[in-house]
Amino acid sequence: MRYYTATVLFDLDGRLTAFRSARNIIRIRTNGQDRRRGYDRRLERAGLFMTDATVAAGDKIRCDACPVMCYIKPGAAGACDRYANHDGELVRVDPHIVLERTVSHGGRLVPFQAGGDWDGKLVHEPSVFVTAIGAGTTYPDYKPAPFIVSSEVDGVDMVTVVTEGIFSYCGVKVKIDTDRYLGPETATVRAEGEAIGHVTTSEYGSQMLSLGGVHHLTGGSKKEGRVTCDALMDLSNCKPVELTIDGGATVVVQAGRPPIVNGMAEERMRVGCGSATIGMFAKQWHGKVDEVVVVDDHITGVLSEHQAGKLLDIPDTGIKMKGRRSTPGRYFQVADPGTGWGGTNISDPLSVLGPFNAKEARPGLTMLMVSTTGEHAAYYELDEALRPVEKQMPPDLQFSVERIQENCEPALCTVLFMGGAGGSLRAGVTDNPVRLTRSVKDALTRVTSGGAPVYVWPGGGITFMVDVTQMPAGAFGYVPTPALVAPIEFTLKLSDYAALGGHMDHVRPLASLRENSEFRPMPYIPGRRA
Repeated sequence: MRYYTATVLFDLDGRLTAFRSARNIIRIRTNGQDRRRGYDRRLERAGLFMTDATVAAGDKIRCDACPVMCYIKPGAAGACDRYANHDGELVRVDPHIVLERTVSHGGRLVPFQAGGDWDGKLVHEPSVFVTAIGAGTTYPDYKPAPFIVSSEVDGVDMVTVVTEGIFSYCGVKVKIDTDRYLGPETATVRAEGEAIGHVTTSEYGSQMLSLGGVHHLTGGSKKEGRVTCDALMDLSNCKPVELTIDGGATVVVQAGRPPIVNGMAEERMRVGCGSATIGMFAKQWHGKVDEVVVVDDHITGVLSEHQAGKLLDIPDTGIKMKGRRSTPGRYFQVADPGTGWGGTNISDPLSVLGPFNAKEARPGLTMLMVSTTGEHAAYYELDEALRPVEKQMPPDLQFSVERIQENCEPALCTVLFMGGAGGSLRAGVTDNPVRLTRSVKDALTRVTSGGAPVYVWPGGGITFMVDVTQMPAGAFGYVPTPALVAPIEFTLKLSDYAALGGHMDHVRPLASLRENSEFRPMPYIPGRRA
């Protein structure tokens, strides 16, 4: 397994650390001539990426990095805050990031001395992966990608083509680990009151949202497009976003963090459905309690009727459940969905029970009722009228409830960015774009996003998904068309690149990247960021 540290192709000495913000560009430029001259020297040493721009009247320049074509005055940034006018030249504000392997499993140090004295160059070539973060775009589309970099890996000549793609066809798939009901399937999901997506099919222990997409970005009002773009960018950059669901809950989503549902932070996801919980813990309950009901919005489990209970010779208890019986010990629709016990709308678990059958029940019969997370639990004994009366939980049953909690994984939000890269950005890689698509499908070309692995969907085009927590911080931007800007890299053998009609005259060796630049290590290790 490989581990990396990100290295920034940017001099970050002094106040230039604030250069990511357009407002700070203006502040730097107005703090006196000494600061100005020092700033210019640092900018020159850093070798900021520059694109072509047409000088306009009044020293404004026209940015050609996206379809908006902003006119930018000196010392200011464009509408996207990604490009700025520096003394009449269009510069990329953010640093260009490359990734370098670290020394060991948990290491965050760059092994400068691993192969001898450091020669002052950026990084040792074999350990470097060039990302598209901060690289710039290919707009208009016929332009070659900003960086087409060659290197030798294990004796094989490779090339990596990087660009910051402008994605109108994009969105995020959100997985929210919670037992609480968020809203009905297909319900509209809103941010700042604007529709930005919908609730989609639930998964095991999680509820799913599909957000963004071209219809919300371009097919609604201007505000809907702007709010959708803002929400997608914040979610993709692992920032918290508050969402409201029509007919459901309000939830704060942040990638890699627990969801906050109606103001309450979720702690754990369910161990399983009610039936699965019975199957897992039946043997631990055997001999300690007569009956167990695991309350669940989807499949409520009943120990004495369940096959697990039958195989343990647990006798019938005369229990009567509400809802619809599926198979022995498995019940559907015992209550409406909600944020109470087991994802239902109940606060009193006895409301899912009918009267006990006097032919099988008896006074003193014991019963444990528990939710699928162990968050809710209660112990009952039947009185002389065969009515459940709540009693103090015996220690051995309390232990079983804690065992359920122990087996629940931490509740988290997962955000997968999904974009379609099968369009015009391919022209930045090759003069014959369909060959790139075929190369990806034939596994000759590896696709990454900010250095993170992606899943490429089968079928036509290059539709990919990436876990945003595996990417360096701040990897996503936007243009006010509106659309998201996301890094994408294509890596393949140099010979294969030539065969698919790549822009061979724009290939440059890795050593040429800012050979004299200063840089700063940025901690980054593949895997989910905390």
